[in-house]
Amino acid sequence: MPRLPDAGARHPLVFPDGTVHTRLVNLAAVIDHPNWQVGRNAYANDFDPPEDWAARLAPYLYAGASERLVIGPFCQIAHGARFITASASHPMEGLTTYPFSIFDRDAIALYRGGFTGLPDTVIGPDCWIGHGAIILPGARLGPGVIVGAGAVVSGTVPPYAVVAGNPARILRRRFADAGIETLVALAWWDWPDEALAAAMPHLASGDLAALAREKPA
Repeated sequence: MPRLPDAGARHPLVFPDGTVHTRLVNLAAVIDHPNWQVGRNAYANDFDPPEDWAARLAPYLYAGASERLVIGPFCQIAHGARFITASASHPMEGLTTYPFSIFDRDAIALYRGGFTGLPDTVIGPDCWIGHGAIILPGARLGPGVIVGAGAVVSGTVPPYAVVAGNPARILRRRFADAGIETLVALAWWDWPDEALAAAMPHLASGDLAALAREKPA
């Protein structure tokens, strides 16, 4: 039976000669941040692996902010992708966007008070975020979305859409509507390891009927 990647390993990819691919990491093994939520086997790749993966991928997401970054299980994040979360915003109600108060320790509480109820950024399961893509604050990507290299994504992206460009637009849906509905209902990314390992050949071949037969009771 095929083997799943080791969800607990920092570096789950090992080449046939035994070399560990140190540029690719299981996000759940390297992210320790209260505003992140990471699903199993979600990974990121970077040509210059950082010490702090949370800061590299979402540089404006500060601990204690009123927003979360949710990365679903089995997501794949390429080099250079960034999540620009809502904490990056400047106040726009006044006559200037210059954040004077952050430089004044006595006034910074007022600045922070203006940033409550910030929208979460949610990346659904099995999304592929391409090289250099930018995900903007509050974006919500459904399961199986593919984001093209360099795309700038905002708003809601439906399941199994392929988006590209700046601003990103939907180029196509990966499957017919009925197939998408079935895949979302099957939610294979939530299956237990044994069932998922048995289903791996069907996932790779695109055999939806065979995948449905593997669904655990």
